[in-house]
Amino acid sequence: METVVVDIQKPDDVNLILGQSHFIKTVEDLHEALVGSVPGIQFGLAFCEASGPALVRWSGNDDELIHLARNTMLTLGTGHAFLILLRNAFPINVLPAVRAVHEVCHIYCATANPLQVVVAETEQGRGILGVIDGVASKGIETEQDIAARKGLLRRIGYKAE
Repeated sequence: METVVVDIQKPDDVNLILGQSHFIKTVEDLHEALVGSVPGIQFGLAFCEASGPALVRWSGNDDELIHLARNTMLTLGTGHAFLILLRNAFPINVLPAVRAVHEVCHIYCATANPLQVVVAETEQGRGILGVIDGVASKGIETEQDIAARKGLLRRIGYKAE
């Protein structure tokens, strides 16, 4: 077995969800879940088929994000994995609907941070071992950091005053 690390390239204003599912129907079902979750959402999604023609299946409504999702998943080449790239929505807005898709088995991460995917490759194929989401912790938050965190959540509307 060989282990490789794949850097995920994306624009700074894009969030992503990386997960695992089990059936070709994933692409259409994820598309429906996303458009039904957030009006005006922009997204591209891609799914690595793990049998038959083993194609990268795709959908979305933003050409740039579709192109990026397809190419990223072709590079990853990890069977039955999917990638959703989001604009005008955050993962928190769509994760319940994504998790509710019957084919979805696992979510590896949902992030806007720099992301690396740790991939194992064998004679049979490739699979995701895990992810490196963002940077290493630099310390423990202080009382001032706690106040800033709480202020941010209230300022952006995720917590009530």
